[in-house]
Amino acid sequence: MMHNFRSSASRLLLAGAAPFALLAGGAMAQAAPAAQDAPGVAADEDQADIIVVGTAGAGTRRQDAAFAVTSLSSDAIARAAPNSTADLLRTIPGVSAESSGGQNGANIFVRGYPSAGDAQFVTFQLGGVPFFPPSTLSFLENSQLIRLDETVDRVEAVRGGTGSLFSNGQPGLTVNVQQREGGQTLKGFAKLSYTDYDEIRGDAWISGPISEDTTFMVGGYYAQGNGIRDPQFRAEKGGQITANIRHDFDGRGSLLIYGRYLNDHGQWLLPIPVNQDGSKISQYANFDHGTGALAGRDVRVTTNNAGRTVDLADGRGAKLGNLGLSFDYELVDGLSIRERASYLWGTANTIGLVPTDAPMSAAAMATTLGGAGSTVGSLTYASGGGAVAAGTQVMRAGIWEVRKRIDAFVNDMALEFKTGGNTLTGGFYLANYTTRDNWALGNDILLTAEPNAQRLNLTLGDGRVATRDGFTSGASFLVNGRYEGRDIAFYAVDELQITDRLRVDGGVRWQRHEVVGAVATSGAAFDQDGNAATLYDRTVQLGGASAIDYNASRWSWTTGANFDFTSQIGVFARYSRGNSFPQFDNLREGLTIISKVDTYEGGVKVSTPMLNLYATLFHNKFDGLATTQIINGVPNESVGGAKATGVELEGVIRPFAGFSIAAAGTYLDGTYRGFFSGNGTIDNTGNRVQRQPKWMWRVTPSYELTVGDFRPSIFATLQYTGDRFSDPENAQLLPNYYQLDAGVSVDVNQRWKLAVTGNNLTDELGLTEGNPRIIGSQGAGTILARPILGRSFRFSAAYSF
Repeated sequence: MMHNFRSSASRLLLAGAAPFALLAGGAMAQAAPAAQDAPGVAADEDQADIIVVGTAGAGTRRQDAAFAVTSLSSDAIARAAPNSTADLLRTIPGVSAESSGGQNGANIFVRGYPSAGDAQFVTFQLGGVPFFPPSTLSFLENSQLIRLDETVDRVEAVRGGTGSLFSNGQPGLTVNVQQREGGQTLKGFAKLSYTDYDEIRGDAWISGPISEDTTFMVGGYYAQGNGIRDPQFRAEKGGQITANIRHDFDGRGSLLIYGRYLNDHGQWLLPIPVNQDGSKISQYANFDHGTGALAGRDVRVTTNNAGRTVDLADGRGAKLGNLGLSFDYELVDGLSIRERASYLWGTANTIGLVPTDAPMSAAAMATTLGGAGSTVGSLTYASGGGAVAAGTQVMRAGIWEVRKRIDAFVNDMALEFKTGGNTLTGGFYLANYTTRDNWALGNDILLTAEPNAQRLNLTLGDGRVATRDGFTSGASFLVNGRYEGRDIAFYAVDELQITDRLRVDGGVRWQRHEVVGAVATSGAAFDQDGNAATLYDRTVQLGGASAIDYNASRWSWTTGANFDFTSQIGVFARYSRGNSFPQFDNLREGLTIISKVDTYEGGVKVSTPMLNLYATLFHNKFDGLATTQIINGVPNESVGGAKATGVELEGVIRPFAGFSIAAAGTYLDGTYRGFFSGNGTIDNTGNRVQRQPKWMWRVTPSYELTVGDFRPSIFATLQYTGDRFSDPENAQLLPNYYQLDAGVSVDVNQRWKLAVTGNNLTDELGLTEGNPRIIGSQGAGTILARPILGRSFRFSAAYSF
């Protein structure tokens, strides 16, 4: 008999499952006090042990899951103190997340899957439904479309395993965000936080009963500031509001209806100048590696050669609405229906200042712009002022503008039939999604190579004019496109409890992927005014539009087994085949390859009051990556495959009351095979998969105690990220680095909570990428690279009832 989610949680826990909540790093610790003893905590706190993502029905205990999964409670999220949604994924083994780009524009890599950036093999769900089915489009990855706030109850993430069957069939990483829901007691929460870089943020939620069977929750946040890399203007601004209503049908099922509105944007943080000498990285001149920003007041608002005015304060983010529902109902004994639906609409734009080349002298820049033998005639500030010395260090950066209007409708319906020890689930998945794209990349301007740079005008010694109001060129790549995608899938999963200790499962999925569209991209370059003495107006124009009409279908499947030696110790094994279809940007460039992933994995799970340990060994073979990367202002293709073997570990030990040490780590041996970059000219077979280290680990000790009405706690996390290569050619080294975070909080009377968290306390200079817009090494000396964010502190005060 299928129950609703709450009753399933209660049933599993009453059956002998230890009540655990998950702490930072995905490890488990003893649950928080019961809800009635902890005001402000959502009802049914014991749900933290129930995993929804990657399961066919109402969820399963993590100890019973025959796949690699991590779950993070709201307390774990708070202790991790992530700088962005993607930053939280650093806590998940097998996942390498780069959040140095700010709130948006993260690069997320999974288990050695080859990727040039973004988050091509990561899907985000809200309540079990993908809110935008393409995991990545150029300048748009899923984490850009959602923010973590206090309305989030927990986050679940499944790697490989069953992900290729459910949802949108993601073979990589599926991240499910579960909302708070109301209970039969009125509860509320409010928090105000402030950072040492002058960001202020407010979070709040309230929940409670509407009637005996109906509850509500509403909450959200609003924040504003310049950001830790201060561009001298309000670069970070916006908020999110979420609301839901739940109705229970007399124990036979439930209906949850929710709505969400996000309007938030932030500065798109990109590579800055740093010095590299082999594996030694140091700060460039006075450009602070942790807080320096190239953008400044002088470059905030510009009018390009096409006459379009662009404001960098618009940044990168999203303005969108999302409506959805989750319906579970037991039709008759043993037969239940599950329905999940979501509709999303809005915009997800990117405006950024993208560095073109590393700092050089003005004399060298004159040669770059005018050709061999060119010299500096005059160099002045574009906004007025005196002359600039010819020896001044200068650089170019592009004003990139990408506008996207998106929408998506997703529906996932399933029937579950349960008899004895057998559970059979059959489902239908439908997704329709569109995007309307307008791009203008390039538009380079000449700048002083310093924080909060100023625009420069350059005239060459022979009289040729190299700039106009700082601009050295027009657009280098334009896109005007309209795309529509549709995915239809059928899936079936059977789970059989053979004995009390042994459970096996298997499933298949058939999916058809269709894309139609029309897109125009850059035509030939030309001289805008026809005057050879003006160098700044070299630009491109749109060529003719071409049609896209693509469809293909594939089967995915998986089989797994779980064996429990005892109620606390178990093992699992699984094989899965998954597919990833080409999306809009691939098809625009004529890349129709379908990625295929075979994954073999097995693991050990231990759950005791003193120790929790999860160890997973995996091996995957990846074929058919097709991706494009903007190199020298134009798309550049990479095609091929990879293989990877790795070990993922996570756990926690609790030697005595109040003290725990949580840890997570990954060993990854991932290499390319038959992988070509540079539009097929460079064979990278045998090279390490770019931007994914062999070793990653994190250790989080924490201690809390109760002193009268006070409950102080202290926690810290030391994270290690090993050597990586920024490029598939393995020519640009990204050295290893450590990051230390810590925090302290005090609960007062179970009502007030005061906290201080610090990120990157040692102000480590750790690089997450080099210059992704070139091929190979940048050489020694001053290069472009993107460091992690510098040392920062957040202070907060919260009240709950």
